[in-house]
Amino acid sequence: MPTIRRQMIDLLSATAMSARDLSQALGIREKDVYAHLPHVAQSVRRNGSRLEIRPFTCLACGYRFTGRKRFTRPGRCPQCKASRIETPLYLIV
Repeated sequence: MPTIRRQMIDLLSATAMSARDLSQALGIREKDVYAHLPHVAQSVRRNGSRLEIRPFTCLACGYRFTGRKRFTRPGRCPQCKASRIETPLYLIV
C-alpha cells in the first residue's frame, strides 16, 4: 500500500486539486494535507518535476497572494482586510 505522500503525488500528477479535495480523497484531515505538501514539493523536485501552486485569491477585492511560500491559508487579505480567501489548487507538472 503506497504512503499518503505517494498517493498525493499520484493524485496531483493527474489533476489539479485543492487541499480539501485531497483530504477527502485520502481520508485525512485538511490540516494534515498542509503538513505533507512541503515534503511532496521536495520529493517531486528531486525527480525533475515541480509542485505548481495556483495562488490564494481574495474573493472581496481580487488580491492574489503571489510569492507566498507557506502552503497554509492566510488569515485575511493584506489589502482589504477581508477573510474571504479562495483556496489554491495544487498540481505537479
